[in-house]
Amino acid sequence: MRPSAPHFALHKLRYLVGLPLGGFASSAFAMVDSASPALDLTSDGSARSETSASEDTEHAKPRPTLSEAMGEPVRQTVSSLYPRDSLTIGIGVITLPSYPGSGSNVISPAGLIRGSVDGFAFSSRGANLSVDLLRERSGSRVNVSFGPVVNLRSDRSGGVKDAQIKTLGKIDRTIEVGGWAGIGKTGVFTSQYDQLSAGVRVVRDVLGKHHSTIITPSIDYGTPLSRSTFVGISASASFVGKKFGRTYYDVSPVGSAASGLPTYSAAGRKSGLTHYSLGAIGIKSLSGDLRKGWTLLAGTQFSRVQGRYARSPIVRQRSQWVGGLGVAYSF
Repeated sequence: MRPSAPHFALHKLRYLVGLPLGGFASSAFAMVDSASPALDLTSDGSARSETSASEDTEHAKPRPTLSEAMGEPVRQTVSSLYPRDSLTIGIGVITLPSYPGSGSNVISPAGLIRGSVDGFAFSSRGANLSVDLLRERSGSRVNVSFGPVVNLRSDRSGGVKDAQIKTLGKIDRTIEVGGWAGIGKTGVFTSQYDQLSAGVRVVRDVLGKHHSTIITPSIDYGTPLSRSTFVGISASASFVGKKFGRTYYDVSPVGSAASGLPTYSAAGRKSGLTHYSLGAIGIKSLSGDLRKGWTLLAGTQFSRVQGRYARSPIVRQRSQWVGGLGVAYSF
């Protein structure tokens, strides 16, 4: 049995604890966790290519795994069937729109957490917390995930700078509960170490604030550039029910009289795509080993509000950017 993959948490980045990007960051760490447990390294720490490997003589010794290259013993035990237990905690600072569609950004602290116990993974993905109920096996090239998710939605609950939007009043935070599922494949395009994964998250408001279901499909790709550097990209979209559009994008006659904004009701007429997002992240280990110790991470995300949601007078800017810097420690 091959030893487990590097464990330093980042499978999926969208908001760092309640904010955009943390989910993508968590995703990236997860991709590192799922990277090939037999990652082969050259003397300078970069991944060795398949071409150079084929040039070895047929009597050459087997190539060392990542653990062997670092002088760690390989044990054929029951515990080696699953990735080693791990925990990654991160903190940082992020700049993001004060609400979806806002024309101004705010700066906020952010954080993430991800870990694995006996092959069961858990992570924060933005303002949500999820658990993978399908146990991951060490050395598996295909990983299927499924589990529950809880999300905190804080859109327009505070921090709005626009004076007109403020007069519409705050919208109370709400809790959304549901599930998620995904599948990832290691060894796809550039080497036997990169990973492509796709998934979908489905949650529903349980506190009666917007009475809607939100469906969020996503796709992530990441690859290690060396034993100490990882990069990844992500794409996602958000589909919502009509009551969601009514709550966050429509303007009632009462709201119009208070704010001076024109009345608007098109967003709540039917379900639809509110926005899509594209993100990128980079992670650099300060210890030279992505599996443990301190890491620096930087990420950015572009989002664009779509269709009748973008035509709402509440939306001041359709295209929005998020950026963040942080540090994480992996145990």
